[in-house]
Amino acid sequence: MIDPKVGLAIDASLKAFSKYSTFNAIPFISIFEEAFKSDADFLKKIDLLDEVFDDYPKLECLREVFFDLLLINFFSADVKKLEDDYLDSPEWEAIEEETLDRGTELLNLLLYLNECEDEDIEPELDDYLREFLLVDEDEFQDEYQIYEPVIANQILMDSPIVEIKKVAIRISEDSELKELFYPMMCFFQHINATESVKIEVAENALNKEFDMAVFEILLSFK
Repeated sequence: MIDPKVGLAIDASLKAFSKYSTFNAIPFISIFEEAFKSDADFLKKIDLLDEVFDDYPKLECLREVFFDLLLINFFSADVKKLEDDYLDSPEWEAIEEETLDRGTELLNLLLYLNECEDEDIEPELDDYLREFLLVDEDEFQDEYQIYEPVIANQILMDSPIVEIKKVAIRISEDSELKELFYPMMCFFQHINATESVKIEVAENALNKEFDMAVFEILLSFK
């Protein structure tokens, strides 16, 4: 099974990647959709996903964000075919342990956007940080450390896009949000981005093919 929003995200991201890259990723839309729709178990689906990226290294920058999409799809679509308590089972615990080093912080943001849809609220950066990630709570200081570049730069929500770029350039290379900072902040600033906004986001992007692919994933989930 494939969740409709995940299908839209795959389509939008690969079209954006193709638009801002020298590589035409559009033929891979159906290939990825087949992997996501597969009746195989989750670990096998990961193998199917990785095979595509292994065979086509020009898509490599999307590997881990597509893992996030695969996981979101599992939570929203695949799990419906399993036992109600599957996510509490030893089998799923073992899968989580095996995939600890996979994915990005995009997963948390996609989970938040799904929650916003369920609760019929507009996504907001402050709400994401404080109500979803709970960065102000003592027991969630790992999230605080990860999101410190975002927390320290919330003023960018009222700044031109070029200012987001300037801050993104300065973020430490070892930050878990180094790559995601720019598309994430642009999204929260423009959750209903018009075509003219998309053009401006692309013009200021640090890595156009990646930034615009992620930006389109977020817009499709919103």
